[in-house]
Amino acid sequence: MNYEVTKKEEGIMSGKKKILKEKVDVITGGKAGSANALQNSLLTIAAIQDDLGHASYATVLGWTNSFYVHCDVTDESQVQDAVEAAVKTFGKLDIMMNNAGIAGPIKPGIIDNDVHDFERVLSVKVTSVFFGIKHAVQAMIPAKTSLIISTGNVASNMGGAASHAYTCSKHAVVGLMKNAAGELGQFGIRVNCLSSYGLMTGMVRKLDEMQVEMIIPTSK
Repeated sequence: MNYEVTKKEEGIMSGKKKILKEKVDVITGGKAGSANALQNSLLTIAAIQDDLGHASYATVLGWTNSFYVHCDVTDESQVQDAVEAAVKTFGKLDIMMNNAGIAGPIKPGIIDNDVHDFERVLSVKVTSVFFGIKHAVQAMIPAKTSLIISTGNVASNMGGAASHAYTCSKHAVVGLMKNAAGELGQFGIRVNCLSSYGLMTGMVRKLDEMQVEMIIPTSK
């Protein structure tokens, strides 16, 4: 299907580029799709998939205004290093986007779920958000104006759309962001969740048909 961008949409995209111009961002788990959303900013991509991470800033963003840092978001010291690398390179931090994630095994029956898989999902999707906020605000508080974004989705607000671990993690992120917002607003730091419905991301494409149907139902 051909889609023609309207003048209104062109104006919105142009306005977004102006807003992001010269903004310094750190995005965890950032690959081509999510990195593309932050075009025109000064971006640090912190992720564990090195080939995809390098491809994001080389092909989407260019080498002059972005760089890639290998970062296992379950390791607090690596998240700290990524934030400090951005501040050292660009002199400040305006936006922290906690976007790293894994789906984990999708097993509808709770008795079939393994505790290690459950804890792994929460480590990547919840504890890493805590790390990201904790270390980002140390650079943001003096500036008195910054933005923290974490990725939620439909599983943040309802049950039955994903696995137990995944749904738990998305609910937990919303609670953490609400609590952080209550604390950090006094410093001019906005804290928000970006909660979409099901999106056909690279992670979703790796799932089988039944698993995708749980996340993105199709009419038959």
